[in-house]
Amino acid sequence: MGTRILVVDDDRVVREMLAQYLTEHGYEVALADGGEAMRAELGRAVPAVVLLDVRMPGSDGLTLARHVREHYDVGIIMVTAAGDVVDRVAGLEVGADDYIAKPFDLRELRARLKSVLRRLEAKAPPSTAAGQPRRISVGKCSLDLLSHQLCDARGQEIPITPMEFDLLRVLIEHPNQVLSRDRLLTLTRNRDRDPFDRSIDIRIARLRSKVEDDPERPRAIRTVRGAGYMYVPAERL
Repeated sequence: MGTRILVVDDDRVVREMLAQYLTEHGYEVALADGGEAMRAELGRAVPAVVLLDVRMPGSDGLTLARHVREHYDVGIIMVTAAGDVVDRVAGLEVGADDYIAKPFDLRELRARLKSVLRRLEAKAPPSTAAGQPRRISVGKCSLDLLSHQLCDARGQEIPITPMEFDLLRVLIEHPNQVLSRDRLLTLTRNRDRDPFDRSIDIRIARLRSKVEDDPERPRAIRTVRGAGYMYVPAERL
């Protein structure tokens, strides 16, 4: 059976079109017309990726995306209105992995879907055999490289998305090195994205809000103007 994709859209024509197209390309497709149906489908079987329309009556797509991210480790692709930058940024801020604007070409959708799946499949727990500790201090928090858990000083878990984990892991693996957006996209297996895609900046800002004592004056994840970002371990602060 193919990879399971959950399509959440209140437009029946769109749902049926996507179901037919994705099924023809080997995917197992589940459909939901809104939040209640989405939760029911998630209860039946967790998909690899949720394709989620932003503009829906009742619980909007951003609210549903937040629910999915808080409870499931799956890919999320937001479907937004053409040119609606606010929705795209908001989608990334609640943990979406990618977005596509309506009206979209089905081939582009499939390419973005494959890209998100590649990133999810490529993730593997980092090896600790080479002397790298399993748990690493990052700012005021600690990151468990095996369980993918970020915890505060009291040991309370702080929600972190797969994309945020990948970005934080890459920064930790390259301490005191300036990494450009282009390099970060490559190392986090997002190389198919535009190197000037500001989603990196958005995710850096989200990480700083979680690990820095003062996100406005970051010490662990620093900006090197005109060059990129640099992770500075605690002993070098």
